[in-house]
Amino acid sequence: MSVTLKTSLGDVKVELFCESVPLACENFLALCGTGYYDNTVFHRNIKGFMIQGGDPTGTGKGGTSIWARKFKDEFIPSLKHDSRGMLSMANSGPDTNGSQFFFIYSKQSHLNNVYTVFGRVIDGWQTLDAMEKVPTDGTDRPLVDIVLQRTLIHANPLAS
Repeated sequence: MSVTLKTSLGDVKVELFCESVPLACENFLALCGTGYYDNTVFHRNIKGFMIQGGDPTGTGKGGTSIWARKFKDEFIPSLKHDSRGMLSMANSGPDTNGSQFFFIYSKQSHLNNVYTVFGRVIDGWQTLDAMEKVPTDGTDRPLVDIVLQRTLIHANPLAS
């Protein structure tokens, strides 16, 4: 299963780990499929660490899951924050996943068993590189909006 995130800096294609983390993937795919993420901004960008998006308010405080409530973490021993381009759910504590997600720019072992890893970048590395280079303000907000214009689901097991 894969999804392309079409951003203002280029495309990023991600592979999703649907069999391993079904809740996170179902949520992400359903939000993508309904256009929930269309024209949202990546509101937090920390060079060498991560970039975060998925909040329709653009503040980092909004967003909800497809179930209109927070959902539980899914920690799988084989899915780690062990390399650039891993895709995870953002949260505000245990079992508080909603709509926000982030990509890591480098290995971040301290995030393991804190945030659910549900995918990884498989194409568009130059876009991830360009994202990382965007200057930010004192709150890690990009000085120039990085917009997630739309998503493209390449195979949707939820369609049936």
